Amino acid sequence: MVDFAGKAEPGTTKKYKTGTWRTYKPILDKEACIGCEKCWEYCPDSCKIETEYDGDIIFDTDLDYCKGCGICAEECPVEAIEMELDEK
Repeated sequence: MVDFAGKAEPGTTKKYKTGTWRTYKPILDKEACIGCEKCWEYCPDSCKIETEYDGDIIFDTDLDYCKGCGICAEECPVEAIEMELDEK
Protein backbone atom coordinates (compact mmCIF):
# COMPACT_ATOMS: atom_id res chain seq x y z
CA MET A 1 0.00 0.00 0.00
CA VAL A 2 1.35 3.42 -0.92
CA ASP A 3 0.18 6.37 1.11
CA PHE A 4 -0.39 9.90 -0.12
CA ALA A 5 3.27 10.91 0.36
CA GLY A 6 4.47 7.96 -1.78
CA LYS A 7 5.93 5.87 1.01
CA ALA A 8 5.59 2.09 0.77
CA GLU A 9 5.37 -0.34 3.65
CA PRO A 10 8.59 -2.31 4.27
CA GLY A 11 8.81 -5.65 2.47
CA THR A 12 5.98 -4.99 0.04
CA THR A 13 8.17 -5.25 -3.06
CA LYS A 14 8.32 -9.04 -2.56
CA LYS A 15 4.58 -9.16 -3.18
CA TYR A 16 4.86 -7.60 -6.64
CA LYS A 17 6.47 -9.88 -9.18
CA THR A 18 7.85 -7.62 -11.89
CA GLY A 19 9.15 -10.32 -14.21
CA THR A 20 6.17 -9.85 -16.53
CA TRP A 21 7.52 -6.42 -17.51
CA ARG A 22 10.46 -8.07 -19.22
CA THR A 23 11.05 -8.15 -22.99
CA TYR A 24 14.42 -9.92 -22.79
CA LYS A 25 15.52 -12.53 -20.28
CA PRO A 26 19.03 -13.48 -19.18
CA ILE A 27 20.26 -16.93 -20.14
CA LEU A 28 23.16 -18.17 -18.02
CA ASP A 29 25.80 -20.50 -19.40
CA LYS A 30 26.38 -22.42 -16.16
CA GLU A 31 29.59 -23.95 -17.47
CA ALA A 32 31.07 -20.54 -18.27
CA CYS A 33 30.01 -18.80 -15.02
CA ILE A 34 32.97 -18.28 -12.68
CA GLY A 35 30.84 -17.20 -9.69
CA CYS A 36 32.50 -13.77 -9.47
CA GLU A 37 29.29 -12.12 -8.15
CA LYS A 38 29.46 -9.19 -10.63
CA CYS A 39 25.92 -9.89 -11.87
CA TRP A 40 24.67 -10.06 -8.28
CA GLU A 41 26.52 -6.87 -7.41
CA TYR A 42 25.11 -4.81 -10.29
CA CYS A 43 21.56 -6.20 -10.53
CA PRO A 44 19.23 -3.28 -9.70
CA ASP A 45 16.39 -5.65 -8.79
CA SER A 46 18.39 -8.03 -6.57
CA CYS A 47 17.08 -10.98 -8.55
CA LYS A 48 20.34 -12.95 -8.75
CA ILE A 49 20.24 -16.13 -6.72
CA GLU A 50 23.31 -17.88 -5.37
CA THR A 51 23.08 -21.50 -6.51
CA GLU A 52 25.34 -24.52 -6.37
CA TYR A 53 26.14 -26.16 -9.70
CA ASP A 54 28.58 -29.08 -9.99
CA GLY A 55 30.13 -28.12 -6.64
CA ASP A 56 30.66 -24.49 -7.66
CA ILE A 57 28.72 -21.37 -6.69
CA ILE A 58 27.01 -19.64 -9.62
CA PHE A 59 24.39 -16.88 -9.82
CA ASP A 60 21.14 -17.73 -11.55
CA THR A 61 18.20 -15.37 -12.06
CA ASP A 62 14.86 -15.25 -10.27
CA LEU A 63 12.69 -14.60 -13.31
CA ASP A 64 9.73 -13.62 -11.11
CA TYR A 65 11.52 -10.33 -10.42
CA CYS A 66 13.97 -9.84 -13.32
CA LYS A 67 12.90 -6.95 -15.56
CA GLY A 68 15.40 -7.90 -18.27
CA CYS A 69 17.54 -4.77 -18.14
CA GLY A 70 20.65 -6.70 -19.26
CA ILE A 71 23.08 -5.09 -16.82
CA CYS A 72 24.12 -8.55 -15.62
CA ALA A 73 25.07 -9.54 -19.18
CA GLU A 74 26.99 -6.31 -19.67
CA GLU A 75 28.95 -6.69 -16.43
CA CYS A 76 29.75 -10.41 -16.70
CA PRO A 77 33.54 -10.59 -17.29
CA VAL A 78 33.36 -13.98 -19.04
CA GLU A 79 30.20 -13.28 -21.10
CA ALA A 80 28.35 -16.16 -19.45
CA ILE A 81 25.01 -14.34 -19.69
CA GLU A 82 23.17 -13.67 -22.94
CA MET A 83 19.95 -11.74 -23.28
CA GLU A 84 17.27 -13.58 -25.24
CA LEU A 85 13.86 -12.42 -26.41
CA ASP A 86 11.35 -13.60 -23.80
CA GLU A 87 8.50 -15.11 -25.77
CA LYS A 88 5.57 -15.42 -23.41
